Amino acid sequence: MARDIKLKVAGKEHVLSPDTPELEGMMRIAAEQVNAILSGFDRRFPDTRLEDKLAFVAIQLGVGKLCAEKELETLKADIRSMEEQLASYLDGCSKP
Repeated sequence: MARDIKLKVAGKEHVLSPDTPELEGMMRIAAEQVNAILSGFDRRFPDTRLEDKLAFVAIQLGVGKLCAEKELETLKADIRSMEEQLASYLDGCSKP
């Protein structure tokens, strides 16, 4: 059974129930990242509402996720290409 943890994000405490210790660790890191990004926006935009700065954080993290997904697809395509090249090479080596 998952145990509850408390994470503070944007000055407010939230209770979450991660299913695994690994997920708990990721939640803690994510909360730290959100708070760090938010802190930067607090310095850059001191007169902006918290809700707006949280939207900026969400957009920044979303763009980062999309960039990572795009990079992953590129890497997968590279792996497929290398597998094909290797198979072709090995096929050529086995022929007399």
